[in-house]
Amino acid sequence: MSTIISKLPSIARVTLGLAFFVFGLNGFLHFLPQPPMSGPPAEFAGALFATGYMFPLIKGTEVIASVLLLSNRYVPLALALLAPVLVNIVAFHAFLAPAGLALPIVVLGLELYLARSYRDAFAPMLHARTEPHRSTPASGRGRVPAHAS
Repeated sequence: MSTIISKLPSIARVTLGLAFFVFGLNGFLHFLPQPPMSGPPAEFAGALFATGYMFPLIKGTEVIASVLLLSNRYVPLALALLAPVLVNIVAFHAFLAPAGLALPIVVLGLELYLARSYRDAFAPMLHARTEPHRSTPASGRGRVPAHAS
């Protein structure tokens, strides 16, 4: 049982990576059938397409972050990149297309679980006050910790 629990972060990471890799690539290659949209969901999606850059930016971010997750490299960065994308996916389905909310909720759960699993990497970002990195004059390599004032 403990071996399964120890593998859960890897399983969640690969599952989240695969989901964003497939749906991100689908944004460019259109290999999954897309149900027809109308009303506000279609207007919103049309506005993203109409900008000429927003939809490729979102899908490109999904693909790049998913490759980071699947390769187990820079996982906290990948999670940070996907967080605003995922917030918008969940909001889109919650407010404009609630029938498709189940999968975004599962993906959100994976993201939150992984953020908790990698919480030590996010801890420095969550300090209310911090100082920028400063090099020491002698070596140019030292750091002054944010809490050393």
